[in-house]
This record gives sequence, C-alpha cells and structure tokens, in this order.
Amino acid sequence: MAFPDVSATDADRAALRETRAQHVGQRPGTLTVRPGAPKPRLFLMAYDEASCDEAEYTDRYDELLETLRTGPERKYWIDVRGYGDLPLLERLMENFNLHPLQMEDVLNDYQRAKVEVFDDNRLFLVSRMTEFTTDLEIDDDQLSIFTGPNYVLTFQDDYEDCLEVLRNRLRGPSSQLRRHPIAYLAYALTDVVLDHYYPTMAAIGDYIEELEDSIFVARRERRLLNRILQVKKSVVRFRRLVYPERDKIAEILRMPDEVVPEDIKTYYRDCYDHAIQALDLAESYRDNISSLADLYLSDQSNRMNEVMKVLTIISSIFIPLSFVVGLYGMNFQRDDGHGHLLPLNMPELYQPWGYPVLLAILAGIVAGQLYYFWRKGWLSSND
Repeated sequence: MAFPDVSATDADRAALRETRAQHVGQRPGTLTVRPGAPKPRLFLMAYDEASCDEAEYTDRYDELLETLRTGPERKYWIDVRGYGDLPLLERLMENFNLHPLQMEDVLNDYQRAKVEVFDDNRLFLVSRMTEFTTDLEIDDDQLSIFTGPNYVLTFQDDYEDCLEVLRNRLRGPSSQLRRHPIAYLAYALTDVVLDHYYPTMAAIGDYIEELEDSIFVARRERRLLNRILQVKKSVVRFRRLVYPERDKIAEILRMPDEVVPEDIKTYYRDCYDHAIQALDLAESYRDNISSLADLYLSDQSNRMNEVMKVLTIISSIFIPLSFVVGLYGMNFQRDDGHGHLLPLNMPELYQPWGYPVLLAILAGIVAGQLYYFWRKGWLSSND
C-alpha cells in the first residue's frame, strides 16, 4: 500500500465523518458511499488446474457476468477495488445475492475482523490490511471477502493492496493454489493479510530500536518523547486490529465441516498460530515502548539532576566569594570628620597589599571548595 500523505488522510477522515453523519437515523441496510471514493475497478482471475486467465472488466460489468455464466466449471476471483459507483455496487449485491446489511458493512469500511455464515453455507469475512507509514502511523484498509460455489468476491476501498503475492501464485505455471477448492482461496487471502502483519511489526520494531538509540545519542532532540508516544499509539492500534483477527479465525475453526471442510481448517490453524504470534509481538512492542518512555523520562530527569548539580556547585563556590566581596564593598569613613582616624573601620582597606591579599584569599576559598567537592565525589560525571 502506498504511503498516504497527511492532507489526504485528513480529507479521508472528514469524508468518513460526513458519511457516518448521513447514516444517523437511516434504516438498517441503507447503502451510502463516502464522498470522494475512487471509481470501482473490476478485475477477474479465472483459473483451474491447467491455466489462469485474468482481465480487467472496469465499465464492462455485463461481460464479467457473462464470463461467469459461460464457464461454471472454472474457479473465479472477482476483485472489486473502489466504492465510487453506488448503482454498480447495488447490482453486485443483487447478482451475487448479498444481504444489504453485509453490503453496508463493506461500504462503512471500518469493521472489525469477523466472519459470518449466510445462505448455502457461504462465508462473509472481514480482514484488515496494515502498513506502518512514514507518518509513524498504522494505515489499515478493509478487505471484505464473500465466498460462493465457484468464486470468491472481494471488496476494498483502495486500488493498492498487499495481495499481489497471491495473484502471482495463481499466475504460476505449477501453482498448487489452483488445485485446491475455492474455499482455499478465501483462506489464502486471510493468510496473506496475516503474513503482511509481520513486515508491519518489523518496521515498528526497527523504529523502536532507532528511538532507543536516539535517547542516548540524540540527547538534544526535543521531540523525541512525542515520537515515542506516537509510535506507542500505533502499536496499541495494531494490537486492537489483530485481536479480532484471532477471534475470527478461532470462530472459523469451530464451524461445522459442511461450512468449512476439515482439510481447509488445517490451514486456518496455521493462520491462528500466525495471529497469536502477531499478538505476542504487539504485546512485546507495547511493553518495550512503555519502557522506552520511562527510560526517556528517567534520562531527562538524570540530565536535569546533572545540570542542577553543576549549578549548585557554581552557586556554592560563589556564595562565600559574594560574602567576602560584599563585606568589603561596604562604605565606611576613614576618619570621624575631624581628622581623627577610625582604626576599626576595615583598617586592611588601607594596606598597600590589601587587594592582592584579598584575591589570594578568594582563590584559596575556591581551591578549598573544589578539593572538598572532589573528595566527596560530587565532581564525578558517573554519579
């Protein structure tokens, strides 16, 4: 998936808020397309054990239906990317016998990962494709999957996705994927989404290590705490995305064999293990980033203590010096105004060596204090 820019993300959020506002008070199953949604592009992959054909049917929906009717012996992946044509989506809903509430979940574009069984033991699955973007956020897109007797129908809002590796597997001349029943394609789609969690988590892990190094190297970076808190928010969001995925797969494993055959459940068990591993990584990264924030605050506190120690030492040195020069800075008369000397009014002020002696005394005070601080270990940078 492409890295989104901030302005596009803000526009998408505004459009999502507007769409949600339009849903308020409407009857269940009312279909609403968010403003600015991209025009749908229709892709079809038709395959069997011997071959795989693919074509784009954008603006040729009737031809796509005709292809499905004339080749019932083949398996099909109908890939719909973009929601910006409500009449077309309503035709898809009618032709493939989708419930309006299911289509509403597709168009809302922010459903938790889930699985539902509807007529003739068909499945409706929702997964969330993720990406760790350059904006230090988790970018996730919804993938909606419907199964049929000889097809899988998928919906997504964006043209870009993480499913190209699966398309390449279908295109391969010796593809094992083409030999399996159509239910295996639904599993493979879920598996690819789960596998793509690992690059996302790897990117987060690398960034956490970079932040950890920055705490000790880039000590003057003032926005480091903001970056730590931002990636912590992303980790928490990722964890919130993976939990429903695990629950969805667990529910699939509990379904009767007439809905999900036992041989397909074997593969879903592997998916379940991947979901558990992704959750463990998310938990580990959440703990790491929390420790990183504590480490950063502790490092800031230690540096503040170092600064305060230096300032305290400087202040301690100048306190006696200020006292001495302040004492000798007082103004006293040398005589009483009648020519009589006043011997107790700082007689040393009138000595020829008074000034050098005073400087020597001040230097001795400073040297004595520094020696005392050194003996106490207060001048060591390791404390």
